[in-house]
Amino acid sequence: MEKVFVSLENKELAMEERNLLSMAYKNMIGARRASWRIISSIEQKEGSRGNEDHVSVIRDYRAKIETELSSICDGILKVLDSGVIPVAKAGDSKRFYLKMKGDYHRFIEPETQLLFHPLFLDYTLQLPALEQIQKTEV
Repeated sequence: MEKVFVSLENKELAMEERNLLSMAYKNMIGARRASWRIISSIEQKEGSRGNEDHVSVIRDYRAKIETELSSICDGILKVLDSGVIPVAKAGDSKRFYLKMKGDYHRFIEPETQLLFHPLFLDYTLQLPALEQIQKTEV
C-alpha cells in the first residue's frame, strides 16, 4: 500500500481519498486486532487449565499476529509522516491525520497501555496544540 502513496508526489489528498486511506488501514488492522483478542483469551483459558503444550503454540501464533499488526502500523505511520501530514494544508486534514497517527501508535503494542508508555508521553508533548493547528488554518 505504501507504493501507491510514493506516486502522489506531495499532493494533498481529497476528503474522499483521505477516507479511503483511513478505511483501508482500519479494515486491515481491525481483523488482526480481533484475532489478537480472541487468541489472547484462548491463551489465558488454556493457561488456567494447565495445557502448556497448547499455550506455547498459541503464544507463537499470537506473536505472528503481533508482528503483522506492527508491520501494518509501521507502514501507515511511514505514509503519514513522509507524505501525507507534511502536505496537509487544512486544519481538519491535519487533525484527522494526527489522530490517525495516534491511533496507529496505540495499535502497535496491543497488550500494553501505550498511553502510559514513556516514549508515547514524550511524543505527545511534541505534538502541536490544537490551537496552533487552528491558527495555521486561518
